[in-house]
Amino acid sequence: MSRIEVIIVNYNAGDALVRCVESVLEQDEQLRLTVMDNASTDGSAEQLRQRFGQQADVTVVDSGGNPGFAGAVNMALHLSAGDTQDLSPDDYLLILNPDCEMRDGALASLVQALDREEEAALAAPLVVDAGGKALRGTLRRFPDPWKSFVTFTGLWRLGRRHTGFSGVDATEELPKKTSQAEAVSGACMLLKKSVFLAAGGMDEAYGLHCEDLDLMYRLRLMGKVCLFVPGAVVYHEQGVSSRSRPVWVHWQKHRGMQRFFQKFQAGEYSFPLRWLVIAGIWTRFALTLPMQLIRN
Repeated sequence: MSRIEVIIVNYNAGDALVRCVESVLEQDEQLRLTVMDNASTDGSAEQLRQRFGQQADVTVVDSGGNPGFAGAVNMALHLSAGDTQDLSPDDYLLILNPDCEMRDGALASLVQALDREEEAALAAPLVVDAGGKALRGTLRRFPDPWKSFVTFTGLWRLGRRHTGFSGVDATEELPKKTSQAEAVSGACMLLKKSVFLAAGGMDEAYGLHCEDLDLMYRLRLMGKVCLFVPGAVVYHEQGVSSRSRPVWVHWQKHRGMQRFFQKFQAGEYSFPLRWLVIAGIWTRFALTLPMQLIRN
């Protein structure tokens, strides 16, 4: 039977954190769950300790501050470093947002998908809202300057007729069967643990946002693929942890966009074009910030 290590990074997720952990423990799989708490102030970590403190397979760890999402994931892996000596192909790592709830059989479906496809390193579910509708970003493409521009300006709507106007998000009907994908939702990712470690874990230079795309891109450079598994369903209550600091989160999102571009794509462009892309990223930040403040 597969051994699954689950990592949940928590920051002020409130009651959603307990529901998330409950949904994982209800999966019929052998697992060990670690919640890394990034200096929450809402009592969510204490609430979790009271609810699951007696269970040997649930550990709540204070990260000692807020090292960011990627930093907390790597820290959790470092704490379990002694278990990496006897890794097998059946060892998996589930990285899950604290505002997600796994539906029945979701984890088993993800495991089965990775078991069946040798070159696959990561599998992600169909991520839905409370009404069961697929959320934006469930299936997506790697961003580049053109795709990002098309997405931001709304020109992606032309992509239904002209593939040259395809944006970052998939606009076509989602596959009904497990399929290879450029990129998937980072809200719930099941990975082959040995491949994740070989890739170097998460890039801690990202504060929040785009670290998942960075990981998927590096996996592709290693010759590995991601899988979209619609038979696995996960509900995502978006934005629970970001509501208390919308400006910081929005800034981190665009900082992540800049890092992804500079790390993987900037070398393909001339110096003036590189700076034009970076200027475009921060222009987008300024133009969309008021809407983020209104929503929160």
